[in-house]
Amino acid sequence: MSAVNTAAIAVANAPCSYGAFEITVGIDPAVPAALALLDDVSGAGYSGIDLGPLGYLGDTAELPDRLHSRGLSLAGGYFEIAFAQPSAIDDELARLDQLLDVFDASAGDSPAPRPTLADAGAPARAAYPGRAQNDRSLGWDEAGWTRFASTLGRFADRCRARGYEPTFHPHTATYVEAPWEIDRLLELTDVGVCLDTGHLLLGGGDPVEAVRAWGTRINHIHLKDARLDVIGKIIADSAPVVEIWRRRAFCRLGAGDVALDDVLSLLVATGYTGWLVVEQDILPDAPGAVQEAARDQVANREYLQARGI
Repeated sequence: MSAVNTAAIAVANAPCSYGAFEITVGIDPAVPAALALLDDVSGAGYSGIDLGPLGYLGDTAELPDRLHSRGLSLAGGYFEIAFAQPSAIDDELARLDQLLDVFDASAGDSPAPRPTLADAGAPARAAYPGRAQNDRSLGWDEAGWTRFASTLGRFADRCRARGYEPTFHPHTATYVEAPWEIDRLLELTDVGVCLDTGHLLLGGGDPVEAVRAWGTRINHIHLKDARLDVIGKIIADSAPVVEIWRRRAFCRLGAGDVALDDVLSLLVATGYTGWLVVEQDILPDAPGAVQEAARDQVANREYLQARGI
């Protein structure tokens, strides 16, 4: 890939690669301090960072300087929506505005950060990660899909009114996980999709075929590698979603079963431009886990640099 011009792809990392995400921040004392994490991301050679849980990296007054002083731009912010709870939607639109306020505070970055919308799921799905591809009874009925499309349209309109084009992140153990569910998303809405190679593999999909099928509907990338043997055991055990991170289903780039070279080549061939966010979600639940994660993120950046990205 070194002979291909990939200058239009900007490479970021994410706090989840260091053990900092929604189920650990403010809960697990082993989560790294925000400034130390930003130093690690910058030192590893990334040009951007995903926001992580709102407030973790800093508020609207703090964050711009913290990023600028380290040569980092904001790549996006993950935002869960409780599609199964219509009564919560107005409150969640207000919470979306808080996220976009953080984006505004970091205005001027290019590529612009992506509001990364996702389903918050429900206990009925969280208990069965990876099973919906072969058991469609776990999915929404037609009324559920209609409600989803209408609600997502409201959130997309709010993002666009604020000057940001959203992306939708299919996430394991939610109602938009399996390839057939992602196809319904693309059929029913005009929102682009975030290609998360690890979550897609876990959901029963093929990331290479996804790039071919979705083409220019892909407007954001979360690049993960994943171990199929670990994923298969999680599904066979009907293990809850937390086991994905506890059992280290996601691994250093090149150490798993995602055909990353094929994915990257196809993305370049389709003319993808924008952020590529490296993610290697871990739990900081073992001695030295955060330090090992930091070393892995250096290796992940070198993996992409060796491929001209």
